[in-house]
Amino acid sequence: MKYVTIFGSARLDASSKHYQKAYKIAKALAAAGYGVITGGGGGIMEAANRGAFEARGDSIGINVILPNEQQLNSYCTKSQTLNSLSERKNALIKDSFAFIIFPGGFGTLDEAFEVITLAQARLRDHKVIFVQRDFWTPLFNFLDNLVNLGLVDKNSYYSADNIDEIMNILLL
Repeated sequence: MKYVTIFGSARLDASSKHYQKAYKIAKALAAAGYGVITGGGGGIMEAANRGAFEARGDSIGINVILPNEQQLNSYCTKSQTLNSLSERKNALIKDSFAFIIFPGGFGTLDEAFEVITLAQARLRDHKVIFVQRDFWTPLFNFLDNLVNLGLVDKNSYYSADNIDEIMNILLL
């Protein structure tokens, strides 16, 4: 089975358009035979696990013990709890061939830059897909400046707004 890790904010609830999109995309991924891996918490992670769970797919949560935010959501068919964010990030990355990045904060940015760095350095052969172009436009502008300066490769990531675009990228 091929696994896709989904990153995004733990702070968005079910009324968020980003939560709803993550749910639909994960459900479609699971229906297409992909396993879904998340950090196992709330927000985007819950949405993705819920979509995969309801499609009867693999819905894996890699949890971490944090003082305030992190509790394992109830939509994980398999889970693991780790003691540090760095351990969790490594576990989220090791078995996936693709990473879908939804809107989020510092944790999401940390995860996004890790997988882009691994792709650019060709240490891993995987796809990195940012979802919600309008949200990520300021980051893309910054990355374009880095590309123009010759500091990073343009082909280290993709962007998409719907499941058809994501599926096409996964099949490349």
